[in-house]
Amino acid sequence: MILVFRYIWLDVFSKTADKTHERRNVILKIAICDDELEITQQIEGMVRKCLPDCEVICYGCGTDLLAAQETFDLIFLDIQMDGLNGIQTAKKIRSMDENVLIVFITGIKEYVFDAFDVTAFHYLLKPVQIEKLQEVLHKAERKITGEKHCKKRQLLIKTREKSLTIDTDDILFLENALRKIVIHTKTEPILVYGTMSEFEQKVGSGFYRSHRGYLVNMAHIAEYDTENIYMDNGEIAYLARKNYPDFVKQYMRFLRDGDVYHA
Repeated sequence: MILVFRYIWLDVFSKTADKTHERRNVILKIAICDDELEITQQIEGMVRKCLPDCEVICYGCGTDLLAAQETFDLIFLDIQMDGLNGIQTAKKIRSMDENVLIVFITGIKEYVFDAFDVTAFHYLLKPVQIEKLQEVLHKAERKITGEKHCKKRQLLIKTREKSLTIDTDDILFLENALRKIVIHTKTEPILVYGTMSEFEQKVGSGFYRSHRGYLVNMAHIAEYDTENIYMDNGEIAYLARKNYPDFVKQYMRFLRDGDVYHA
């Protein structure tokens, strides 16, 4: 059933005991998975040098990483591993954990495009340079700290009978329906009054206007072609052909940086 409600927007801030309102960095739990021991040790050393307080666990293959059943904030994953390769390992990880940041390590740049299916946070080319690794670590730290401490954007929908809120993270995409908007969420479609341009301003970064009638949450994209965007729940949003080049550019930046840059 599609629910029809009026809406207002709220910015809900997490409460903190820090009266100065300064963010404190979290201690990251990091996994390094590579079947070359020398490279694993090298990356571990650089990670500990960049983030002395972090927790690091190393694995020699994807099977061992999966078998450990640990929860991580960030995983460095070699693509070219014997047995279960990095992409296969990442797909299994992603099926269990939608939030962990995955950074692929590869000696062949073309393999980076295989990372689209698992929403990779970034990639590093071998030999890994400490300056580039430090940049990735700091981006990951800011993203994770922000998710845990910064404001959380929500949509509050009110009727005479009840009210409900929707986290923008739970929105898959928005679709025009005559003079209304259908909000496709993880649980149900919700019909509200409003315009797509209005919603585009409200949802903020991470969403892309793929078509005049569609606004897509890039965090929930499973795959795409020149005409369609396939969401991770199986639903499909339209992609205008004229928008395809810009969409690819924005989506690649989203995968690389964990956020959206607007050109």
